[in-house]
Amino acid sequence: MFIEQLREEMRAELAALDTALPKLPWLEIAERGKNGPIKLSDLDAAPEPRNLRRLKAEVRFRWRTVPLIDMLKEAVLRTGCLAAATTAAGRGDLPPEVLAERLMLAIYAYGTNTGIRAIAGSAQNGHSEDDIRYVRRRYLTTELARTIAVEIANATFAARAHQVWGGGSTAVASDSTHFGAFDQNIFTEWHSRYGGRGVLIYWHVERKSMAIHSQLLTCSASEVAAMVEGAMRHGTEMKVEGNYVDSHGQSEIGFGITRLLGFDLLPRIKRINKVRLYRPAGEPDAYPQLTPALTRPIRWDIVAEQYDQMIKYATAIRTRTASAEAILRRFTRTNAIHPTYQAMIEVGRAQRTLVVARYLRDHDLQREINEGLNVVESWNRANSVIFFGKGGRHRHQPPRRTGTLRALPARAAGRPRLRQHPHGPGCPRRRRLGRPTDRRRPARADPAVLDPRRSLWRGETRHDQPPGAQRLNSRV
Repeated sequence: MFIEQLREEMRAELAALDTALPKLPWLEIAERGKNGPIKLSDLDAAPEPRNLRRLKAEVRFRWRTVPLIDMLKEAVLRTGCLAAATTAAGRGDLPPEVLAERLMLAIYAYGTNTGIRAIAGSAQNGHSEDDIRYVRRRYLTTELARTIAVEIANATFAARAHQVWGGGSTAVASDSTHFGAFDQNIFTEWHSRYGGRGVLIYWHVERKSMAIHSQLLTCSASEVAAMVEGAMRHGTEMKVEGNYVDSHGQSEIGFGITRLLGFDLLPRIKRINKVRLYRPAGEPDAYPQLTPALTRPIRWDIVAEQYDQMIKYATAIRTRTASAEAILRRFTRTNAIHPTYQAMIEVGRAQRTLVVARYLRDHDLQREINEGLNVVESWNRANSVIFFGKGGRHRHQPPRRTGTLRALPARAAGRPRLRQHPHGPGCPRRRRLGRPTDRRRPARADPAVLDPRRSLWRGETRHDQPPGAQRLNSRV
């Protein structure tokens, strides 16, 4: 049943593309040598919505500039997402209002990358740095952060008015964002595409700019596996039926896994001019308009033999018995001729063929994928506004500052400021720093050298003889 359904979908899409190709002004398929047989024109720029500028002006006039901490506070008050804050060590003694305030300050400090010390120093509500750090260690766990994000997403879906926002979306766009990180972070790696050290945050954002999942990746991690993980384990009430990705989030094995898991992988392939379309069966005379782009038939016999094994791997991903990254690593790094891997590759080639055929024929699908990816790109640009602390470079534990350049009280107005460099401008150069020699404290002896030590050579050392003679005399 699975094979027959996939084969019929391939035949339908290829036949529709073959029939509509002469009437498609944006598409041309012909022999072009190394440039590839497919030539696809770019989409025209979409017109700007009629009242978009007026809407932006009205929002700016009514609310002006709203601080990020106020946005966080409104989200907490409207959703009640902090009610799930419990301690793993037992009961908590803090009042709910105090706990909520300190949690919001900790979330704001980490979410903006400004740090708890900076937030506690500028806070006017009496919460010290130690108080916020205590709440962060005891309450703000990974599970709580994930629960807060899921509850905010679900509350957003429930609050949307249908006449304003339209029907619910079933597709998400996913992409990664590179954040600079210091070398002390064990996840820091060099990224060749972004040209710098750091980590990746992989986002899943639905078409109306609501993030439903995020995950931390190293620069060498597979974006295909991250795409599958986010689409299957986002935890919200949204049902994902399609996933928009760029060229880095798609592959043949990715098409095969998404087909087995029951949702569509909708990529924007960068080098689509060199994509090859596979035949559903050995019919050399079928689809004459697509002949320059067609290649061999799908090997359905391998798919039939390994169908049970493929379902087993797909079920392991669905039930969280195994991660998609572990399965992909097992296939790609150990044995590329694994029969189950070959069968999944064949399924992926068949699925990619029908998706590419539909993409080339349907202009609306091209615009839909581009709009979805534009949403996640806008989300990535918004991250630079939210994650503004320390120049956008993420570090888990920022070092403590040894001093500041704040002025001393009035009684010391004529003295140098704290931590001022002795040779800086405005401070005379001093030849000798520290205490005088006669007033210095005696150096403490190292305990390791207090014990009596035996000489390496037996006998008395004679400094008027060369080392060889001393060695000979000590052995006499």
